[in-house]
Amino acid sequence: MRISLRQLEVFDAVCRLGSVTAAAQAVNLSQSAASQALAELELALDGALFARIGRRLLLNERGEQLRAQAAELLERASTIEATLRGTTVVAPTLRIAASRTVGGYLLPERLAAYLQAQPDARIELAVMNTEAVVDEVASLRAVAGFVEGSVHRADVVAHRWSDDAMIVVAAPSHPLVAQRPTVKRFAAARWIMRERGSGTREMFEHAAQLAGFVPDVALELGAPQAVVRAVAAGAGLGCMSRLVVGDALRRGDLVELPAPFLDLRRPLMVVLRRGAYVGAGLRALLDALAPGVVPARLRR
Repeated sequence: MRISLRQLEVFDAVCRLGSVTAAAQAVNLSQSAASQALAELELALDGALFARIGRRLLLNERGEQLRAQAAELLERASTIEATLRGTTVVAPTLRIAASRTVGGYLLPERLAAYLQAQPDARIELAVMNTEAVVDEVASLRAVAGFVEGSVHRADVVAHRWSDDAMIVVAAPSHPLVAQRPTVKRFAAARWIMRERGSGTREMFEHAAQLAGFVPDVALELGAPQAVVRAVAAGAGLGCMSRLVVGDALRRGDLVELPAPFLDLRRPLMVVLRRGAYVGAGLRALLDALAPGVVPARLRR
C-alpha cells in the first residue's frame, strides 16, 4: 500500500483548516513533516489534491473525491485501535451547522438533552443562513446541517425530519390589523425581510409569487430577532416562523395577520454530504436531534 493513515490524517486536517501550518499543529507534527506527508500522499495518488492559492489550499476535484473516504478510514481506524486496546474511543468534536431559525430556536434544548445523556460528547454548532449551511456540509466543514425548506444541490442529500409553519405578523398599530388582509393589500405593504440566502426569505417570496404578488422589501436584516424588533416598531410587515415570533405574540408586541392565500408550511431538513461516512458518533447525534432521519442503509 502506497498511502498511510498519517498522510490521510494530515490531508483531513488541511481540508478542515485550509493550511499546512494549521494542520501540522492539529496533528502534532512540524510544518515540514506535515508538508512532506501531504506531498507523499499526492505523489502516491499520482496528482495534486489541492489548488494552491497563496498560502491557502483549496480542494480540487480529486481531493473532493478522497475527502469523505479519508474521514471514514480515520474514524474506523480510531475505533479499531480503541477496541483492541480495550480503551474508550475518544469522541471527536462534531461540527454541525444550522439555519438561524433551527439553530436558534429548536436545537439548543435538544443539544442540552443529548449532552446530558452523552457527557463525553463534544459538539460545535455554527449558526448561519440556509445557503451557507448547505455550503458548510457540501465542503465537509460540517458533518451535518439543519435547515428549513427545500435543498437543491447534487452534492448533498436532504432528509425531512419535521415541519414548520411561518406566519405573517405586524405591529398592533399597523393599519392592516384593523382591515381584512388581501393579496392586493399585502402587495401594497412594506415588508421587513431576512437577507437573501435565508430559507425564510426564499420560502416567503415563493409563496408570495404563487399568490400573485411581489413583496416590497423595505428593509433586509440578517438576524431573526432583528426582524422581530423592526416589525414590532412598525417598520412594516414580517413573515417568520412561529417559533421565532411566539414570545413577541404572547407579549402583545406583534399581531398575527391571517393569510389563507399564502402556503407557508415548510419542511425541516437534515442535510448530509452525498457519500459521506456516517459514523457512530454522528448517528447517535442525529438520532437524538432528529429521530428517524438516518436512513437504514447508513446504519453500519
